[in-house]
Order: sequence, then structure tokens, then C-alpha cells
Amino acid sequence: MSFEPTINSEVIYEGKILDLRLHTIKLAGGKTSQREIVEHNDSVLIVPIDDHGRIILVRQYRKAANKHLLEVPAGGIEDGEEPYAAAERELQEEIGFKSDNLIHIGGFWMAPGFCTEYMHAYIATDLKESSLPPDEDENIEVVYLDIERIEDVIKSGEVEDSKSISALMMVLNFHIRSL
Repeated sequence: MSFEPTINSEVIYEGKILDLRLHTIKLAGGKTSQREIVEHNDSVLIVPIDDHGRIILVRQYRKAANKHLLEVPAGGIEDGEEPYAAAERELQEEIGFKSDNLIHIGGFWMAPGFCTEYMHAYIATDLKESSLPPDEDENIEVVYLDIERIEDVIKSGEVEDSKSISALMMVLNFHIRSL
């Protein structure tokens, strides 16, 4: 396995939530190439499960997909914030609950071919009503899903974004192992 040393790096776009950096790298054979890297803060996703065994999802419009998507609650980790604290905050902002039992179940790279974002995944149970003001640019509908329907909503395409599919499958695996 070879490593790609960076010869030069320059920011070619600076945005509100991401930057785009162009790296000139050296390949194993001595040639050079370029890599476009989206620099994005790490993020969290949470699969909240209420006392009735229902998963709480959110439906929101996603401009890049040009449609409303059914997703697990998720959001970015703010500068200086720990993943656990971000998960607590996102729960309150997106669905109006806090958790007395927030468990880290793993994580994954969102798109490691071109993006630096790593997602930390949590299960949240023992939910209590507690809300924080939502982000001003979000319009979220809260949706309840029986945990037994996880595979159905993935197979049917009702849930189709990669973070939600990954998280729901992690929870399904976690739930089965804990029985």
C-alpha cells in the first residue's frame, strides 16, 4: 500500500459549512496527480428509540437530492464540541427530546474518496421531552417508525440516504445482539 505525499495544497473555495482544497500529490511511481478534497467538520447521527419501541426519524427537503428524504436525526459537530455533546444537542434541536441513555455504536466515513467528514453514530433511549430552537434553515417533520419495519423501509426505498441506512442497520444488529 502506498501513501500519497502532498506536494502542494490550496483552498479553492471557502464556504459556510465546507471548504474545497486542491492537493497536488506524488504517486508511488514518482508521477504527480491532483485530489479535490471537501473539508467538512465531523458529524453525528442518532437513532432515537422511544418507550414504545419506535424509531424517531425526520423528513426534510434536501436540495442536492431535490426531494424530501426520511432520515435519522443528524448534524454537524461545532468547533470545540465533543461528539457526545453534539448528539445531545441535535436530538433536542431536531426532535425535541433528550436521552438519559445515549450509546455510541460506531462510526464511518461519509465519502472517503473526496471528503474528510466522519460520522459518529448513537442510539438514544429513555427519551424525555426537551427542545432547543431548531436551525433557522431547517424545516423538519418528525416521523415514528416501528423498529420491526427497518428492513422494509430500506428495501422499499422509503429511506434512501447512506447515513440513515447505515445507522438503521447498525441499530438492527445492535438490537438483535442485545436480545
